[in-house]
Amino acid sequence: MTLSSNTTFVVNRENLHEHSVLEQDPIQPGELAEGEVLLAIDRFSFTANNITYAALGDAFHYWDFFPVEKPWGQIPVWGFADVAASRHPDVTEGTRIYGYLPMARQLRVQPGRVSKSGFTDIAAHRQDLPGIYNQYVFTANDPAYRPEHEAFQMLLRPLLVTSFLLDDFLARQTFFEAEQVILTSASSKTALGLAFMLNHQRETRGGPRVLTALTSPGHAGFVRRLGYYDRVVPYDELETLDADQASVSVDFAGNGQVLGRLHEHFADQLQFSSLVGASHWDQRGGGKGLPGPKPELFFAPKYWEQAAGEYGTAALMQRFAGLWAPLVASMEGWMTIRDVRGAEAVAQAYEDTLEGRINPDQGLTLTLAP
Repeated sequence: MTLSSNTTFVVNRENLHEHSVLEQDPIQPGELAEGEVLLAIDRFSFTANNITYAALGDAFHYWDFFPVEKPWGQIPVWGFADVAASRHPDVTEGTRIYGYLPMARQLRVQPGRVSKSGFTDIAAHRQDLPGIYNQYVFTANDPAYRPEHEAFQMLLRPLLVTSFLLDDFLARQTFFEAEQVILTSASSKTALGLAFMLNHQRETRGGPRVLTALTSPGHAGFVRRLGYYDRVVPYDELETLDADQASVSVDFAGNGQVLGRLHEHFADQLQFSSLVGASHWDQRGGGKGLPGPKPELFFAPKYWEQAAGEYGTAALMQRFAGLWAPLVASMEGWMTIRDVRGAEAVAQAYEDTLEGRINPDQGLTLTLAP
């Protein structure tokens, strides 16, 4: 495939409302150095999780994976690509891969530690970045891969790995001896994944006793219909919850006002407060000076490395696979996939996600191909 341009979607790192499309010269196969591979990016997903990458881009070095000249930044996404050209003896042209990609049409990588299952990009600028983001999987040797489920893999696997790690963390802490686990932004896909996993395994674990969803009034009906939570409470009714019930808060919203109300309401009955995402990226607050426990940031890549060191990577992946299949089966029943094609449509999808205009029962898969 010959490209006239490596179309690249970028955003202003200081103002996420400002974005542009860069028509850069395409990378030619002849430009590859020995050991390098050129990926032709096919499709990628886009969710509120990607907005979190942008909102935390400087703090967690998300801008460093696919650097462009400031003030612009490339938001990392998860998706599929094909090997368009290779100067690596163990990576053949035409191989389809899944992994962490830029919002562009091409990516040059330097495969290292190539195995039957995939490779790690060992490009110099990625050496100090979390390893989980540098791994690329060969779909032909991925036991969970199904061609007909590519959209669900793009949309859900990155989010559900975070859900899975949170589930493991909470269970290992025996839910901090709390009766109730409260999830904010409860209609977000990562929150729904965690709710499903907690609910799915509750009988064997004996807890948590109550799963509570905090969500916007407009999403409350949708969340109730799914049946993943025991109770669904709109944000404006937060104070109706029993303040004497020992609780754990898992905050996916990143809304400082909601987090403050939770802490003020439960105070010392809040056994643990976890900060995960930033669905309400523009209202993010760190929770300083609040009553109750100090909110703690949950960084999934760091926890993955810790858990993999304890369980072994293969065992960890096997446990994840055991939850992946039933959760995807459940989500297939209510999620609608919308394919978006072309730079203009991608820009609109980005704006809609940034402004919270994507319905929770909808998943977006994007391509910059015209």
